[in-house]
Amino acid sequence: MHVWYEMGWHRVNEPVAPLPWPPPPLGVQVTADGVNVAVFSAHATALDFCLLDPDPNSSDGWSERRVRLGGPIHGVWSGHVPGVRPGQRYGLRAHGPWDPARGLRYNPHKLLVDPYARGVTGKIHHSSAIYGHVTDDNGITVDMSLPMDTQDSRAFVPHSVVIETPRRTERPAKPFVPWDRTVIYETHVKGLTKTAPDLPPELRGTYAGLAHPTTIEYLVNLGITSVELLPIQFFVDEPHLTRSGLTNYWGYNTLAFNAPHEAYATEAARAAGPAAVVAEVCDMVDTLHAAGLEVILDVVYNHTCEGSEVGKHLSKRGLDNTTYYLH
Repeated sequence: MHVWYEMGWHRVNEPVAPLPWPPPPLGVQVTADGVNVAVFSAHATALDFCLLDPDPNSSDGWSERRVRLGGPIHGVWSGHVPGVRPGQRYGLRAHGPWDPARGLRYNPHKLLVDPYARGVTGKIHHSSAIYGHVTDDNGITVDMSLPMDTQDSRAFVPHSVVIETPRRTERPAKPFVPWDRTVIYETHVKGLTKTAPDLPPELRGTYAGLAHPTTIEYLVNLGITSVELLPIQFFVDEPHLTRSGLTNYWGYNTLAFNAPHEAYATEAARAAGPAAVVAEVCDMVDTLHAAGLEVILDVVYNHTCEGSEVGKHLSKRGLDNTTYYLH
């Protein structure tokens, strides 16, 4: 079976059987011979798990193999996909009704980031293709009836990455400081060490820089008990900032709540891939715990980078707009 999208022909596998109920945790879980996939999309009519591989002959440098997940069972689409290993890039495509007036925004032309991905890589390339509805070249809505846009977004959006859950048998205990002795130090991973003269240049502004002995010594000498980090979940820049030549510094524009922001990792970790970025974050937390410091993460749950009803079409909006978002 083949289906036509603007970027070319893509093979769609025969549907895989849904996994036995109850399903595995949402997202992608590595098994001995492949992965188990579970995606919540209660109002979709079909859900594709899209495997992405480099392809120099493709117009955007990627080939795509689509596996139709089984289900849904209680809103969850799932299946076992053999042969997929850690490091594999992937995305999701959701099929269903396009009826914005009812909040239904299914558009299979858009490659979606898995909301439960533990690794995400790449950047947003601002284009009308990253919107589910028709916009002008600046992403400005031109028709408030929101007609469906049929451009493929694969070349313009970050990709989810299969990550094997880190298993660390020996980790320092969490400090669990009583509230009456808690002194919280709120800081920014990049800003704390970007200009620190005592750090090696390659560690400045990174997770590893925050865990460096000189940084730990500085924090401990302040007399604090807890480090609260401004958002380190994977985020992207807003279109109006990009148009002005600016970037989002603070991180309050989340795309993936379960994946670390890769730009804060060392160059070596970024080059090694999202698993190495996750490992650097785990090392940072372990080091702070070993020094007796709690770690608190600032998480932005009141909005995402998809924005308003005329915003981008990157993840949750395309999977289940009426469930993930309050209307």
